[in-house]
Amino acid sequence: MAGIRTLRPWQLRLMLNWFPPLLFQRIKVREISADFLHVRLRAKKSIWNRNLNGTIYGGTIYSAADPVFPVMYWQALAHRGYSLQTWLMATEGRFVKPGATHLDFDFRLTSADIDSAEEELNRRGKAVRTHSVQAQDLSGNVCAEFELVSYLRLLRAGDKELSGF
Repeated sequence: MAGIRTLRPWQLRLMLNWFPPLLFQRIKVREISADFLHVRLRAKKSIWNRNLNGTIYGGTIYSAADPVFPVMYWQALAHRGYSLQTWLMATEGRFVKPGATHLDFDFRLTSADIDSAEEELNRRGKAVRTHSVQAQDLSGNVCAEFELVSYLRLLRAGDKELSGF
């Protein structure tokens, strides 16, 4: 797998937790499964991300949802030998109620999701995948819902893997 950037879950977790757009908004990755199919994170309510109502700023909630599915695909497929670029192509969000406490996010992919993406990458060189995630307060109430569209593309000759890390 020379040239393919694979990480261990603890390495990715460390990198994401020190990534400034997440770090400064108090977004913390709490767990990444060994197969990269499950990620849990928390957007912590603090003085740094409160809005005028004293609840978590919507931009912080959106930022917590933004990078996760593309990063999960990137690493799950890298561990299968694929070198690719991934990014968030589109998002549709709905804020249901104010986030008055820390907010938890539970991102999940299945092996079938990865198999399907792999098949499409082999056939077309690119794939588009849509998944949903909810932001829940500490009582389990849904505060926001997002539908996220990830774009995956195999690297072509001369391309470089793009990464914020």
